[in-house]
Amino acid sequence: MTSLGLTNAPNARDLGGHVTRDGRRLRDGVLFRADSLHRLTDRDLDILASRKLACVIDFRNIEEAQRVGPDRLPTPAPRYVSLPILDPDHDVDLFALISDVLRGHADGTELDFLSEEAVGGGAVGLMTGLYRRFVSSRMARLSFAQALRLVATAEELPLLFHCAAGKDRTGWLAAVVLSVLDVDQDAILADYLRTNDHNESTVQFVVSLLDGKVNDPQVIVPMLEARPAYLAAAFDEAERIYGGLAGYLREGLGVTDELRSALRANLLE
Repeated sequence: MTSLGLTNAPNARDLGGHVTRDGRRLRDGVLFRADSLHRLTDRDLDILASRKLACVIDFRNIEEAQRVGPDRLPTPAPRYVSLPILDPDHDVDLFALISDVLRGHADGTELDFLSEEAVGGGAVGLMTGLYRRFVSSRMARLSFAQALRLVATAEELPLLFHCAAGKDRTGWLAAVVLSVLDVDQDAILADYLRTNDHNESTVQFVVSLLDGKVNDPQVIVPMLEARPAYLAAAFDEAERIYGGLAGYLREGLGVTDELRSALRANLLE
């Protein structure tokens, strides 16, 4: 749960320290969650190098990575695994949209569809829909399932997984892993919401960039925050489709007894 202290990946942190319901503890230094690594400073790289990562999972799609640049990885480089989650046909590429606005390729009304009054509930509606697709989308399930198998493989540890902001795709995998380990739901939610503390300055910076370029820069905020309703939407979708999280893990992600045992053996003290 400790921040890695990366200047240009402020949401990077160790998942170690979580306690399961049977009293076991997630080991420090084996599993990390983060935001994008493309802007890492040389000092950031030194910090990551000290963690001796074996594997980095990137949930961004090719277009996202090409737009901002590839991950900067420490030396010796860990294995890099691309597991895209977002579906271009259904999911809003928020950072591409913001980039278009900032470059003048879109006018001041471009973000109006995110307002609370917009059809479908605006930004909040888009975000809850995204979290539901984490569960219902075949593409997302395949990527999350492969990520779980990597986390369960001792040779791939220590492992870091990330997306763009380290909030949504990364937040859901963190919630899934902690659920498999049987960490209390309140602790899982608290870990998810901790992103807001790490990303607060980033949110304020993005809003300031949009000031004067769109009708209301604040409409972007729900897209940049972690909110309980978003995580709840994914758990609700698991209930709706699979009868609960246990069914989602078993039928949607292929979590067998053997995989669950491997996760517990490799991650817990």
